[in-house]
Amino acid sequence: MVDLSFPGLLNYWFVFLLMLIGLYIVIAHENLIKKIVGLNVFQVSVFVFYISVAKVKGGTAPILADGIEVYSNPLPHVLILTAIVVGLAMTALGLALVVRVQESFGIIEDDELRALEDQQEDEGNNA
Repeated sequence: MVDLSFPGLLNYWFVFLLMLIGLYIVIAHENLIKKIVGLNVFQVSVFVFYISVAKVKGGTAPILADGIEVYSNPLPHVLILTAIVVGLAMTALGLALVVRVQESFGIIEDDELRALEDQQEDEGNNA
């Protein structure tokens, strides 16, 4: 039976709160590093969601032994391990791109980059 009380759904509220915080950081901040941090917070919320869904009450590791009848599915945990590695690589790539943007333009604010791009387009159209 599913526990619909608040303590029973606490992990889902935590996931929802993390998702909202991550989404807010991505939308509200113009700094590219803060956007990457927001994406990472959002990503962690997805990890927590998958892990909490995979937990079976009273379940154990899927190792055959006498007296054990309920097992937890290890697949979500394996997928999360893979997603963590991919997320780490994507974060490193994003930060490397931010470093290159900063070296090229001297700024890492999204609105200033867009203004610079618009200015360069206007100069190209006027020439």
